[in-house]
This record gives sequence, structure tokens and C-alpha cells, in this order.
Amino acid sequence: MLTLLLVVLIVLLGSAFCSLTETVLLSVSEIRVKQWAQSKKAPALALLKIKQKINRPIATIVILNNVFNIVGSIIIGGTVSQELGDHWLGLFSGILTFLIIIFAEILPKTLGQRYADQLSLSLAIPVKYLTIILSPIVWLLEKVTQPLTKGQVLPTTNETEIRFLTRIGKTEGVIEPDEAEMIHRVFHLNDLSASDLMTPRILLTYLKGDLKLEECQDFIINSEHTRILIIQDTIDNVIGTALKQELLTAIIEGKKDQTIAQLARPANFVPETMRADYLLKKFQSIRQHLVVVIDEYGGVAGVVSLEDVLEVLTGDIVDETDKTITLQEIARKKRERLLVSKGLIDG
Repeated sequence: MLTLLLVVLIVLLGSAFCSLTETVLLSVSEIRVKQWAQSKKAPALALLKIKQKINRPIATIVILNNVFNIVGSIIIGGTVSQELGDHWLGLFSGILTFLIIIFAEILPKTLGQRYADQLSLSLAIPVKYLTIILSPIVWLLEKVTQPLTKGQVLPTTNETEIRFLTRIGKTEGVIEPDEAEMIHRVFHLNDLSASDLMTPRILLTYLKGDLKLEECQDFIINSEHTRILIIQDTIDNVIGTALKQELLTAIIEGKKDQTIAQLARPANFVPETMRADYLLKKFQSIRQHLVVVIDEYGGVAGVVSLEDVLEVLTGDIVDETDKTITLQEIARKKRERLLVSKGLIDG
């Protein structure tokens, strides 16, 4: 009788270990494992290798689980027949099945899912060596199942999942509301184009390049813009941009006979279809804060500033020079309505 109880205990513990380990390995987050692996500790590195190629460890655990359940049941059946007689075999099989379902399946899998993070590092090294020991059998199973399991490797996460986790983090207080809003804005930056962000041509202010400083001195002084568009003859012939500060400096230095074109900097042009994330990189590369947006016919559609792109991430940016509501405010309000309609921010 003692032998029978010992065999039953071994079968239940072995099967429970396999069920627990399988649930832990499948439940622990790969992102969290990658964070642990940065510590360079052996259990964390072993766990990372397991998660990166999970099919072999899972196959090892499944093999062991079946050994305990099938071979163990055969041994238990023979032991029951030998010690108690065949008439007890049916009753004992029912009891054993009940014990396996409760103590080798439901309970260990529930604990494994609940305490996956705490148990995963402790199980990593044993699973690693068990996989090595059973590698010939696992290799054979891989070859048999390869035609059915071959496919594209799925990414660790995706944009939808990160946005969902952001909302959960905000609800639970892990992420501040302003941080959550910025994360959402960042992910949708590539949903906006230059045409969505630009100040349209109908609202643009500009100077003709052949004008002398003394002719447009009052316009420069009263302008609320730090950068002024310079054109040749028409708005579709932009020759550059001028910094208000440089124009005022030239006026103070007595260079009023110079033309605006002489003080202009080369203009940078982008298509109206350029995405906002690429616009941000464009501003970083050219080291300027204003680009001219060109439509499909080569005409000027408007202008986009670095501030326009940054406001997608932060909301309105108002500096000390914004004393009154200008025409650009219309463009800003249009942009905010666009963000709301696309679900980037709450209305």
C-alpha cells in the first residue's frame, strides 16, 4: 500500500510541476524578461532564451507531463491490481483522475498564472537543463510538426497593445494623465501630414524680395512672426525666409538700402503629403524652424513650423511674443479639431 501511495504522489507532483512550469513560461511577459536580462544574471538570461524560442521548452514540458500521466497511470493500475485486486481498478482510476484534474491541472495552473513573475526565474535553469537532456526527442518532434507550425514570427507587442496598456496605467494611477495623453499623441504623429499641420497660403504673410528695408520697416517692426516668408513675384515663387531679428539688426546698423532678398536665407520645401514624424526629422536635419509646403502641382500650399509639429505632442505652445490672437490661431484650432476627430486627444 505504501508503494501505491508513493507512486501516486510522484505522478501528482510530477504532473503538477509540468503544468505549473508551462503556465509560468507562457504567462510571464517577454518585455519584462528582457528587462530582467539586462542584469546579466544567469536565470534571467536563461529565461530570455526560453522565451525567444518557447517551442522547445514547451515540447519538453509536454513530453514530461505525458510521461507522468500516461506511464504513471499504467504503473498505478498495475500496482492496484497487484495489491488490491482488479475489482478496485475502476474506482481507483476515477479517484486518480479527480486528483490529477484538481492537484495536477487546475491548482498548479492557477498558481502559475498568478505568480508567474515570482516563479519564472526559479524555473528557468531547471527547464534549460531538462530541454538539453530531452533535446533528441524534442528535435524529432520539431521535424514532425514543422510543416504545421512554420509561419511568421509575431512581434513582442504592437501599437494597439501599448495604447491599451497606457489607458490601463492611467486608470490605475501608474501613468500620469498628461503622460498618457502624450504617449497617445506620439503614436499618432505619423497619422498627420504636412497639409494637416500647415498654416494655409491664404493666411500667410510675406515680403517681396526686391523691397528695400526702409520700404517695409514698419511692417517688420509690427510683425508678430519671428520668421518672414520672402517671395519673388508671387506667393508661388518663394525665394527664402528671413529672421525678423536679423532684419531689425540690419535696420539698426543703417543698412536700410539693402533689399530683403539680400538678407534672406534659402527656403526649404516639403510635399504636403509628408508625415509629421518625418517633418520632425526634417527640422532636425536642416536645423531651421520653418518649411514651405508644396502641393501636387508645385504651388505653395502653406508653411509648417517646428512649433506646429511639437504642438501635436504637447498642445498649444504660447511664447512671450504671442500677445494677441493672430490668423495662425485659426490654423491651430483647425489642427486641434483634426486631432480630436482622429482620436488623438479627448474633445
